[in-house]
Amino acid sequence: MENSEKTEVVLVACGSFNPITNMHLRLFELAKDYMNGTGKYRVVRGIISPVGDAYKKKGLIPAHHRVIMAELATKNSKWVEVDTWESLQNEWIETAKVLRHHQEKLEASVCDNQQDSPTLQKPGRKRKWAEQRQDFSQKISLEPKTKGIPEVKLLCGADLLESFGVPNLWKSEDIAQIVGGYGLICVTRAGNDAQKFIYESDVLWKHRSNIHLVNEWITNDISSTKIRRALRRGQSIRYLVPDVVQEYIEKHDLYSSESEARNAGVILAPLQKNTAEAKS
Repeated sequence: MENSEKTEVVLVACGSFNPITNMHLRLFELAKDYMNGTGKYRVVRGIISPVGDAYKKKGLIPAHHRVIMAELATKNSKWVEVDTWESLQNEWIETAKVLRHHQEKLEASVCDNQQDSPTLQKPGRKRKWAEQRQDFSQKISLEPKTKGIPEVKLLCGADLLESFGVPNLWKSEDIAQIVGGYGLICVTRAGNDAQKFIYESDVLWKHRSNIHLVNEWITNDISSTKIRRALRRGQSIRYLVPDVVQEYIEKHDLYSSESEARNAGVILAPLQKNTAEAKS
């Protein structure tokens, strides 16, 4: 299949990145290899979207440090970049809204490119496009994306997929929009229960054709939690994170017992918000 016939895909990874690790970067490479290998897709960009401080996760250090570390980690990448929009929001933003933000940016970019073409300019086109974008942002659409515009898909690990089953952590309509409207690329280890989890969830089963499970054959058990634990104990984290990230952590003394106590006892933002809405 020629490249022009393949669906272009933009991978978006949302999370704390506290700190970003080599495993986070590997997720993008694994997903890209898999999607390109299907012959149906062509991955054109990867986006890392660190969560804002309002997420209130225990041990979450300030967003500007997490963003800088992610930027340092991807500075030599030709296709993975960091987007700061989510991290700059004063309130916690649902993942479905983050995906919608990036899809709308892609659509606006394509529209702007068409505006630059003399053969496609029409009176009132910009106003009409603005109205269409506003209408798009006000409704949940599970329709396929407009032809010629890359499709945004959420990139994650198996832990995020399984978190869909945690009561009040996700709204059911958001799960439906994420999986049905955009699509999910989940990097999972051989032998885990991701397929069983999909089978046991009605909403995931309904949209199973839009869930891509990518086997991680070269297993890597690096996690941000383990990195922070090692740092608290004065142990080396070299080769677990990019060298530039390690240098930044050491320079700013980012992780300690004090930083890990940050937000201790605070209810996670989505749990707080969704529980309150469920009661009202």
